Amino acid sequence: MPMNELSDYITAKQADAVVETKVAFGELTVTVTAAALPAFVRFLKTDETCKFSSLVDITAVDHPERRARFDVVYHFLSMYRNQRIRVKAVVREDEMVPSIVEEHPSANWFEREVFDMFGILFSGHPDLRRILTDYGFQGFPLRKDFPTTGYVEVRYDEAAKRVVYEPVKLVQDYRQFDFMSPWEGANYILPGDEKKTGA
Repeated sequence: MPMNELSDYITAKQADAVVETKVAFGELTVTVTAAALPAFVRFLKTDETCKFSSLVDITAVDHPERRARFDVVYHFLSMYRNQRIRVKAVVREDEMVPSIVEEHPSANWFEREVFDMFGILFSGHPDLRRILTDYGFQGFPLRKDFPTTGYVEVRYDEAAKRVVYEPVKLVQDYRQFDFMSPWEGANYILPGDEKKTGA
């Protein structure tokens, strides 16, 4: 079934859940309300026309300038129809997203990763805890306002015989680069870097 027809079919069948559909680069993206996610995913999985039975990935996109800061993005595959679909839900920072672990048990670790990297909470998740970072880790590394240096550094203290957390100390302030070319302002010109001067 062509993507435009599939888009119309899904919109007709799930009118209460669908906010927007878009076909771009041969792929269908369906934006749905967060509350409707479990039922919508169940529909995609069981409907004979869709049969999107494989969950490929769950991720998120951070838009700190928006009131609804995050897009939670799901990718599904229909091996029966040889088609892919992307499902998005727009959520605020303080909003919980319903877990889809009941429909796709493989969502367990994907949702834990999204929680760990973005701080998005999934209601109904059986074991929502960090999966990639340490338990004492501060912040959420894939948020756009997270500093590239992090907040703390971890090292093994030989005297204490344990791992200790300390505030990040930088020998060079990475946030103050002037981004000047290494040879700009030098007393020599490297071959090939000669600049034309106007007459």
